[in-house]
Amino acid sequence: MKPTKVKKLLHTRMRVNDLEKTVIFYTKVLGLEEVMRKESPRGSKLVFLRSPESEALVEITYYPQSGSVNVQPDLMHLAFEVESLDAFEQHLKRCGYSFSDGPTESTSTQSRFAFVDAPEGYEIELVEYLDG
Repeated sequence: MKPTKVKKLLHTRMRVNDLEKTVIFYTKVLGLEEVMRKESPRGSKLVFLRSPESEALVEITYYPQSGSVNVQPDLMHLAFEVESLDAFEQHLKRCGYSFSDGPTESTSTQSRFAFVDAPEGYEIELVEYLDG
């Protein structure tokens, strides 16, 4: 019998206190595309976002009946590849944000990476792969 396994990542969900502020960050600052909005049967407001060159979605959820969201430090993060961390840092500054950590160079992965905090406190890792 063939082993059972998952096929691919479809989406990851993050619950937030301020849906619109978070969606603006992901679309205007990070450049993700809003692909769908809907309301779940229980009343959650859902926004699905996609990054360029990716099939997996980020689901941003607003459901105040579950209580306030308080993201603890270093809980989780999303990682996105960028062409240039230096250029992206300038873009962040124009949008009113800055790196919360980094940039740091990794010789083992031939990359540079840095972090920025999304409005709710979720960390976003930005990775630039270095040539040669």
